[in-house]
Amino acid sequence: MTIPKPPRRKRTIAYALGGVLIPAAGIAYGLLPASAAAAGPIRGLAGKCVDVAAASSANGTAVQLYDCNGTSAQTWTVGNADSSIRALGKCLDVTAAGTADGTKIQLYDCNGTAAQRWTAAANGTLVNAGSGKCLDVPNNSSANGNRLQIWSCGTGANQRWTLPGGTTPPTTAPPGSGVNLDDPAKKDVAMQIVSAAENSSLDWRAQFSYIEDIGDGRGYTAGIIGFCSGTGDMLELVQAYTATKPGNVLARYLPALRNVNGSSSHAGLDPGFTGDWRTAAADPVFRAAQESERDRVYFNPSVRDGKADGVRALGQFAYYDAAVVHGYEGMRSIRSRALGRARPPAQGGNETTWLNAFLDERVVEMKKEAAHEDVTRIDTAQRVFLRNGNLDLNTPLDFSIYGDRYHIG
Repeated sequence: MTIPKPPRRKRTIAYALGGVLIPAAGIAYGLLPASAAAAGPIRGLAGKCVDVAAASSANGTAVQLYDCNGTSAQTWTVGNADSSIRALGKCLDVTAAGTADGTKIQLYDCNGTAAQRWTAAANGTLVNAGSGKCLDVPNNSSANGNRLQIWSCGTGANQRWTLPGGTTPPTTAPPGSGVNLDDPAKKDVAMQIVSAAENSSLDWRAQFSYIEDIGDGRGYTAGIIGFCSGTGDMLELVQAYTATKPGNVLARYLPALRNVNGSSSHAGLDPGFTGDWRTAAADPVFRAAQESERDRVYFNPSVRDGKADGVRALGQFAYYDAAVVHGYEGMRSIRSRALGRARPPAQGGNETTWLNAFLDERVVEMKKEAAHEDVTRIDTAQRVFLRNGNLDLNTPLDFSIYGDRYHIG
């Protein structure tokens, strides 16, 4: 079998958050592409409208349900670049950035915080990024003046909204197996596909000990997902390993990993680091740490984003594979550009059209670097599944990467 170039990644993700875990709904997604921003009423329970009380633009003014009247107090702009919803020059805001059920909604100066970012979910709800909870009409009452709140998301009519322009996200999940990528069996398929692209092998569990400098300016690349000494994720992995098992064989390299972060340098790592990495790879604790960090930094956020966009397992995999190569923030940038061409299902778009737009933008990003000029992991793998209508990423799968053919299932 022809062995392709070693693993290649463009890790531009910032690691300022360190080990902070982001809540499941803590990332915002645009309600509409910025180019498709729309203004008008948001209609909800009993056909009534989201309304700014007394049409006052003062900070803290209550946002309520009220008979639709076409006034500026009910004219909301969605599709803003910051995922806000705006009226009277201010933003729909969760009071004091609260996360508890029953926290009231108000009008407030726009500030870009998660309390003012909203997602149009697949079932017609509006999900707040800071809390992961839904815009809600209290007590299912359509009485005029009923002040809106956030509440744990459900299926009731008091949490369903129609956006300006008459857009309502799909009311039901797309057909198919309904098995997401985080299903254990489906996840293993995802790991195999990525391993084929990264290591020319479906046996991803054989890659814990992998380590080399592939000459891409990111220092050492290692392990099951290509942790890099120059991009921060290798440092975070060794920190996590050391927190669980102090005194491990890699702990002594932590100062050096901090120093080389952001560079291609091996200073303080050579000559022993590669050998010690392979030694550590025999330790079940280190293997578990690699899987945990892979999931925390790349897999879980990507699958979460895919679910929020209403895409099935194939789309969730497309997001994850992009995060593997470009970093999670790089994947988010690709998604943002794709929004200029199509909408995900959660925003009323067609799933296949959306995934083609996403993969098109992914190819553009890949080709920005000479090391990424081969895009067969997209064109002769993911696009094959998409053309076959295999949106659930069901096995058997037949595909090729770098000219090598693979079969799963």
